[in-house]
Amino acid sequence: MRHRLMGLHHVTATVDGAQEDLDFYAGLLGLRLVKKTVNFDNNKVYHFYYGDERGAPGTIMTTFPYRGHGVRDGVKGTGQITVTSFAVAGSSLDFWRKRLSEAGVRYKEESRFGDPLIAFDDPSTLRLELIGDDEDDRVPNAIKGLGSVTLSLADPTETISLLTDVLGFSVVGEEANRLRLEADVAGTGGRIEILHEADREPGINGIGTVHHVALAISTEDEQATLREHLLDLGLQVTPFRDRKYFRSIYFREPGGVLIEAATIGPGFTVDEPIETLGRELRLPEWEEPNRSEIERELPSIVY
Repeated sequence: MRHRLMGLHHVTATVDGAQEDLDFYAGLLGLRLVKKTVNFDNNKVYHFYYGDERGAPGTIMTTFPYRGHGVRDGVKGTGQITVTSFAVAGSSLDFWRKRLSEAGVRYKEESRFGDPLIAFDDPSTLRLELIGDDEDDRVPNAIKGLGSVTLSLADPTETISLLTDVLGFSVVGEEANRLRLEADVAGTGGRIEILHEADREPGINGIGTVHHVALAISTEDEQATLREHLLDLGLQVTPFRDRKYFRSIYFREPGGVLIEAATIGPGFTVDEPIETLGRELRLPEWEEPNRSEIERELPSIVY
């Protein structure tokens, strides 16, 4: 049974300083801060959501800034998402070269599957790419949204089977030790790339690593059906989690990467209008009685 996963929903990373993170993603990269809230599992830490104007699934990068909370620096390796790629217009790459250079960000120019790209690190050492993709018809001359994620795996065999036989992806390209897969029902932001790195050491989660990738699923009913299927396959799957802006389940694929299946709705306008997204700290209803204490604990930021 193949499910109708709709490609990438969001990518979530553990990062260092809150202000540096905001300045980089909302300032330098020009993404919109569409939600300023807290980690629902640790209310002493911000949860920033960056994306397009309304935070559409497939455009969202989210971060947990953990500076000062005793979280170690992560180690990049297998069993992790080691690269997050954003789609931009191919004609905009000159603009991005200049913008990164003026900001003192070192970058490398590469090409993959015929697409030119610029690779660089964010302030927390997360590896990012801007890929020139003129088939992506989202807003030109800016970051259009997520393009792909790269999973580094020591043995990708079972992961490929899960993605293709269960999660609705198909292999659409192969280059050296890299496979490109694409969600069958995705338009854009629907790619996962698998890098086979048998000799690389396993990664260790921490600051500067991706915590998980979320795949989009249309409805709660489809999500429930997927959960039962994954349990039948012997995978450990969390109960349903209310993330306010979507509902989620989490599981680890056979290579060790944490995957979330997140519903499309209700979206980020459920608790504030689109005109003012991201301006005020928004809390889930169960945290509102603790607002004063939470605000005292969070670091001061300027946005």
